[in-house]
Amino acid sequence: MNVDLLEKSARVIAGDAPPGEFGSIGLNEAPELHVLDDDIAFVAAFSNVAAFTAPDGASGAGGEDELLLIDVSSAFHGRTVHELVRSWTDAPLSTAVYTHGHTDHVGGITWFEQEATERGRHAPEVVAHERVVDRFDRYRMTAGYNGVINQRQFRLPEPWFPTEYRYPDRTYRGSATATVGDRTVELHHSRGETDDHTWAWIADRKVLCAGDMFIWVSPNCGNPQKVQRYPMEWAAGLRRMADLGAELLMPGHGPPIAGSDDIARVLGSAAEYLESITSQTLEMMNAGARLDDIVHTVRVPDELAGLPWLRPIYDEPEFVVHNIWRLYGGWYDGNPARLKPAPDAAVAAELATLAGGASVLAERARALAAEGDLRLAGHLAELAAQAAPGDSGVHAVRSEVFGARARAEASLMASGVFRWAARESADASGMTGDGPGSTDHGAGTADR
Repeated sequence: MNVDLLEKSARVIAGDAPPGEFGSIGLNEAPELHVLDDDIAFVAAFSNVAAFTAPDGASGAGGEDELLLIDVSSAFHGRTVHELVRSWTDAPLSTAVYTHGHTDHVGGITWFEQEATERGRHAPEVVAHERVVDRFDRYRMTAGYNGVINQRQFRLPEPWFPTEYRYPDRTYRGSATATVGDRTVELHHSRGETDDHTWAWIADRKVLCAGDMFIWVSPNCGNPQKVQRYPMEWAAGLRRMADLGAELLMPGHGPPIAGSDDIARVLGSAAEYLESITSQTLEMMNAGARLDDIVHTVRVPDELAGLPWLRPIYDEPEFVVHNIWRLYGGWYDGNPARLKPAPDAAVAAELATLAGGASVLAERARALAAEGDLRLAGHLAELAAQAAPGDSGVHAVRSEVFGARARAEASLMASGVFRWAARESADASGMTGDGPGSTDHGAGTADR
């Protein structure tokens, strides 16, 4: 096995090495091939690819190998991923499994299919959970919205999202198997980050391919710009995987992990993280608390918050609380003023009048930001801009405030939204560049 890569994972888990930027390779970085065993390879990319070869059982001993891929990475990395896999094996691709339908996991199939056509080989069979079909249909209906989200979240020059997808040839519901050569792969459905998620178990090698059920950061269970996520089913899936005794874990993002103890530990702690946030949230919901109270009360236990594979640098616990509320309680947050509210601009204009003008709100926002109260400063800066959308001075303050918010945030979700707001007002005020808050956290684009 590739000892260096796996030893690095082990050292991070043991606390003997800092995680740093330990995780996904950005779309502007080159994917890397790691041969983990004679018949197992791992392509580290923005979204990883697990590759397995197995002899064609029908051909007997010495028969031609067949290739299995768990995920195929994104269209951005697809050509390079294909080249890397082909530098390791020339075995024809028999089966590609989508762990879920996010675009960064499915776009790379194109190059393998082109190769099959050019070389007169059978086209690979694509296998996925049945809800991947529904996801692709939804993506085509909401391509414009998702393009804007990608532009905001990943700092793209313009909206972008695909409208064409390679649909699976075979789908399943609860569980299924895929046979490649003489190897059988178990496929199991578990709702978590998505409703269409598959994790794969190769029992004869004790290899677990977790997809995005584990990604080396806190579970992406609260993305504020995406559809529903499922924390308790996610936790149950993690615990089921932890009980398998896997000796090699290949995640959807970040490096692989070797050793049953370490694998059980990271999966079990991720499950506990989700269970803790969910139980705290439900306890307060059942006691009649408003969403605002819950968001500002729920905390991840210190023993989990400090783990290097649960850092809130993509998603974060506060957003997970919102997701749980939406899952169990709907969209009404408990504040009657927001059930059928006045337009935001009307509220902002009224408050600006009471305060003595939008510029007064803006200056108070600037002062609060200087004092470190960025949350309250954000409210006042937004109110000022909505009350006076043509005031360049107000927009300059809004850009400053949300720039400061972006710099203060650890998670890509929060920093992306705040950075976008700072850029909007920088443009409106005539400032050059992306405004005072420009900090590029974007590693690339994906529907995550």
